[in-house]
Amino acid sequence: MDKVNLAEKLALFSDHWNPRIVGELNGQHVKLAKFSGPFVWHHHDEEDELFLVVQGQFKMEFRDKTVELHEGEFLIVPRGVEHRPVADKEVSVLLFEPASTVNTGNRQDNERTRLTLDRL
Repeated sequence: MDKVNLAEKLALFSDHWNPRIVGELNGQHVKLAKFSGPFVWHHHDEEDELFLVVQGQFKMEFRDKTVELHEGEFLIVPRGVEHRPVADKEVSVLLFEPASTVNTGNRQDNERTRLTLDRL
């Protein structure tokens, strides 16, 4: 039962689109990631995802709208909904999602797919 300092964990890495596991509960992972630029369009057949902006801001693009997220705000993307995060500048994000979630969802042939995540 150790506390987690988000700033300390975020200082341990600098790459983008490569989530790290920082906590686990009830079959869910708490992950930290840094985004920069556009990600790939994708969806998750079985999992909902929560994106919480720790530092910075980014846009979540959907096929029919775009949602801007700022520091301290979060968005839940329901399973099956196609989406693409886009960050004009680097942003730090906390993700909360089932442990089975693959970052690129249905697009697992992508170079950004991470099937095995590091733990911090």
